[in-house]
Amino acid sequence: MALLWQEVEPREAGLDPKALDRLDRHLAHYVSEGRLPGHLVSVARGGRVAHLAVHGHRDIAAGLPVEADTLWRIYSMTKPVTSVAALMLVEEGRLSLDDPVARHLPAFADARVYDSGSGARTRTRPARGPILIRHLMTHTAGLTFGFYHTHPVDALYREAGLESSVPPGADLAEAVEVYASLPLQFEPGTQWNYSVASNVLGRVIEVVSGQPLDGYFAERIFGPLGMPDAGFQVSDAQAVRLAEMYGEKEDGTGIEPIPGLPLRGRPRFLSGSGGLVASAYDVHRFMELLRRRGELDGVRLLAPQTVDMMTTNQLPGGADLRSFGSRPAHDEPGNDGVGFGLGVSVVIDPDRTVAPAGLGTFGWSGVATTTFWVDPGRDLTVQFMTQVRPRTSHTIFPDLKRLVHEAVEDD
Repeated sequence: MALLWQEVEPREAGLDPKALDRLDRHLAHYVSEGRLPGHLVSVARGGRVAHLAVHGHRDIAAGLPVEADTLWRIYSMTKPVTSVAALMLVEEGRLSLDDPVARHLPAFADARVYDSGSGARTRTRPARGPILIRHLMTHTAGLTFGFYHTHPVDALYREAGLESSVPPGADLAEAVEVYASLPLQFEPGTQWNYSVASNVLGRVIEVVSGQPLDGYFAERIFGPLGMPDAGFQVSDAQAVRLAEMYGEKEDGTGIEPIPGLPLRGRPRFLSGSGGLVASAYDVHRFMELLRRRGELDGVRLLAPQTVDMMTTNQLPGGADLRSFGSRPAHDEPGNDGVGFGLGVSVVIDPDRTVAPAGLGTFGWSGVATTTFWVDPGRDLTVQFMTQVRPRTSHTIFPDLKRLVHEAVEDD
């Protein structure tokens, strides 16, 4: 076990202690109002943690508090890790961003695109071009999620048992075969649609590396970076530190325990989209790898130019998520001014973002209300951890970004 700790005083890092106190008091209201069980927030500059605050409980019924070593299901914050893993194979010459996915996963060789109709009357046409690895990493492959309920292809995913993206009892290889059997929502590369693409990328990593995804992550990323608690499962010793999962009640009166990502024992389905558990220390190490452009404490996983490419908008013509997104799923104000790199969102127009953000700020969030971001211009890394699956959009993330922005003194 390794523990995240505050290394410097806020002033030494160019942060306003009073503004950070406002941040803590604001977040504490979510706990006192019964909207969160508890949380952890950390703010670092230049790699040194200048603010670390915990509040509330990791398990309300058991009376267990959130602590610096609490373990969190990070869900979609797994996706940037999967992108780093794939980019390592690219640098080794074993994979190319312009490889057709079918070169590694033959089930995608004859991809078809939705044309019209629905259900049994769905009509499709051959895709004009192949799905490329870069399409998986930018979520422009034409894949989707069954839970969107906005397109006939979403319904086909549900009919195939993909409401939660995983056919019951399937492993990663079997799930990807199901994805490949369904039509694409649009021609590859023509729209952005957040999707199961990172699971497909995870399977590509397995095929190219010859290792299961958990083994590859542990050997090539978590071990070298010193991320001792990160992985797809928790041991008996770790389990006492794992936060309980909560969901918002239907009547809006608060939160209640719900099943979370099962982590006891090695999972059959190794999700490159959302399967990881990690501590705040682990997440801090991963953020630092990206902030330092591929190197941490003498260990280099990626070349600087590779990280620069990963954290630069890759959408055609400099488009943002709202303009290039598959409507109506992504037609929302939070996508204004935000593009997408290779597995992370990237701020491309700070004047249009919902919350204050520096140009080039990149990061991603998880469905259990976890998030991280790196602001290269301010040499800033931030993470927020809790375990609540909301029914509606929280205002936590915009408020968090605004309050952290106010704390930076040297803007």
